[in-house]
Amino acid sequence: MEGAGSVEKRTIHWAWIVLAVCFFDLYINYGIRLGYSVLLPEMIRTMGFTRRQGGDIFNAYFIVYIIFSLFTGYLTDRLGARKVISVFCVILGIGTVLMGTAKSFWQACIFYGIVGMGGAAMWTPIITLVQRWFAVRKKGMALGILSTGFGLGFATMGRFYPAVVAWRDWRYCWYILGVAALFMVFINALLLRSKPEDKGLSPWGSIEDKPPQQEVSKMAQKISLSEILSVSNFWFIAISYFLIAAALYLLLTFMVDYARYEIGLAYERASLLATIHGLGQIIGVLTIPMASDYIGRRMTLVISNACIALCIFNVILAGNNVTWLYISTGFLGAFFGATFPMYGAAGGDYFKKEMMGTVIGALTIFYGSGAILANRVGGHIRDITGSFFIPFILASISAIVASILMVFVKRRIWNT
Repeated sequence: MEGAGSVEKRTIHWAWIVLAVCFFDLYINYGIRLGYSVLLPEMIRTMGFTRRQGGDIFNAYFIVYIIFSLFTGYLTDRLGARKVISVFCVILGIGTVLMGTAKSFWQACIFYGIVGMGGAAMWTPIITLVQRWFAVRKKGMALGILSTGFGLGFATMGRFYPAVVAWRDWRYCWYILGVAALFMVFINALLLRSKPEDKGLSPWGSIEDKPPQQEVSKMAQKISLSEILSVSNFWFIAISYFLIAAALYLLLTFMVDYARYEIGLAYERASLLATIHGLGQIIGVLTIPMASDYIGRRMTLVISNACIALCIFNVILAGNNVTWLYISTGFLGAFFGATFPMYGAAGGDYFKKEMMGTVIGALTIFYGSGAILANRVGGHIRDITGSFFIPFILASISAIVASILMVFVKRRIWNT
């Protein structure tokens, strides 16, 4: 019996179950979040929004997302990711269903803000949870696999949304994804565990066969946010995160709109950009985070951010050359997909695991602020000039500066 139990125990580590559930959480959440850019042209057409208003609806999401990200990071460190993810997934589902009922600009802002509240627990707690379940040397691999969820979600929505729009209209896209999010509430509550010790296990890939017995020191528990903010590495990483998020969302939010109304592609061909971008994300997250386990998160982000600047520049140069546009978007998607898990992993590398949720939550504020700036400025300049040329140039410059800032991050891991 003992031998059988040993074999059964080694059949599958619970870390992989946690990773699978978190994968589907990201798949649905990012289908909701990133899919907004696919639905934006249809919402503009039927509801008469300006690009600035379209960007502001997305900003409503990010404003609430920012506010609750630090909150959810703190709760994850104190209450555990299982409870936090399950509760906020309810909010995500309700807000998404309500988006399908929006009749005005302000209703869309309010409802997408509710979606942002739920979405706040679909990144910080999830990436914190997965990092706790996998050993340090397996972290990049786990985050790479996890992050295929948001790439696959975006890729799927690029084909799924146009089909639903052709069948009914864009409102049914929100209804379907909202119900899917509510279904995940039960899966999260049933299968997630907040830490390996809850199952009597060590993180997968660690040398120990049993969980470490030492308790977390009171000093580690009492480390404050102000102490985190006093570390120079935090600010280099945070400002770099802000700039690269601005660069990426300038393209992401308006990508389909740009192809539809500035280049003149049909809606189905313009939406194909989302699918190509999403497929690129999958390739990126399966390769770049794993490579970072060997060359380091810092150097990976320096190279990746520089490549993002080059990809954006190629999108500009592509113009009406659809093949060039598709190829540039695919490469951009690859680096997009790797960016967010890499910054999250950097937060885990440079700070103690007991404060990981708080650190990643704080970094997410900069990420969300960058996205808000991109949506507001990009949409406003497009309304004034009638072109996305200037916003895309600004995006390329932002990515270059984000790359340079990561050079100044110290190599050593702080306070480990």
